[in-house]
Amino acid sequence: MQSLTLTRPDDWHLHVRDGAMLKSVVPDTARQFARAIIMPNLKPPVATVDLALAYRERILAAVPESMHFQPLMTLYLTEQTSPDEIRRAAECEHVHAVKYYPAGATTNAASGVRVIDRVWPVLEAMQEVRLPLLMHGEVTEGDIDVFDREAVFIDRHLTRLVEAFPELPMVLEHITTKDSADFVRQGPSNLAATITAHHLLLNRNAMFDGGLRPHHYCLPLIKRERHRQALVEAATSGNPKFFLGTDSAPHPKGAKESDCGCAGIYSARNAMGFYAEVFEDAGALDKLEGFASHYGPAFYGINRNADTITLLREQQAIPEQVDFGGESGVPLRAGGAARWRLAAEVENC
Repeated sequence: MQSLTLTRPDDWHLHVRDGAMLKSVVPDTARQFARAIIMPNLKPPVATVDLALAYRERILAAVPESMHFQPLMTLYLTEQTSPDEIRRAAECEHVHAVKYYPAGATTNAASGVRVIDRVWPVLEAMQEVRLPLLMHGEVTEGDIDVFDREAVFIDRHLTRLVEAFPELPMVLEHITTKDSADFVRQGPSNLAATITAHHLLLNRNAMFDGGLRPHHYCLPLIKRERHRQALVEAATSGNPKFFLGTDSAPHPKGAKESDCGCAGIYSARNAMGFYAEVFEDAGALDKLEGFASHYGPAFYGINRNADTITLLREQQAIPEQVDFGGESGVPLRAGGAARWRLAAEVENC
């Protein structure tokens, strides 16, 4: 197969930051994806409807006139979030979910939840209005091995959440382990998961290949090869509980290559090409459209996109560095190549 035409996909987990960086990275997503769930972990966090709407306008201003792209906004869940704010969010056509970060789990997560019981009334309100809960599924206690944080989150918190809120749509985001894939697969219909390109492509050896590789450092961490294989199996299975979420997360080169480097991998530039490569290697290119374009809209209760994209099986060189608002950034597989590339234009049906 030398070309592949798909219903235009959506990215159900994306970081675009703010300011000059936002203006640089939004076009990479808008070329491929019609919509994206936008993460709210700015400083200060996007914790209210008003802040989300203001952020949405800044994102729309960064979309080139030749492209059509809709940011789907989320609220940052804090221990101060009120049920009234949740009801406001549910009434707003531009807010589509609420994001749970354990305090300190990742970039700009200091305002996240420390004790999950403190947000129980908010979760009850979310269930009442069916506003999805998006979870960074890790614990952050210092006595838990960093590679086990996701599995412990399932044992301590997710099992309890699933039992307590059977009608609350929940997404376990950027899953990294066989444990998570199995839990979601066997779980109730209100539970789904997103999977990133980098967790499908890499195992944890990639962080130490010939030395420390800071541009492969992300949270949750890349895991063992058996976990990567389990994620590939889940993504390519045709199970609608698993769908695309890049978790593309830009950081300046200097912030990654430092004595306390930032977590995040920038995959947005070639995201669909990377996913196509994974599905091709698994002999499952026929399953890519469901994963990328069908299952996410179905879970969120919105229509599929009416337009299409075409991927060509032609190598595309990936630059060593890209511009992040006047600073250099390093994309996934910098200096290498992607096996599939996006055809120039989005095609209208």
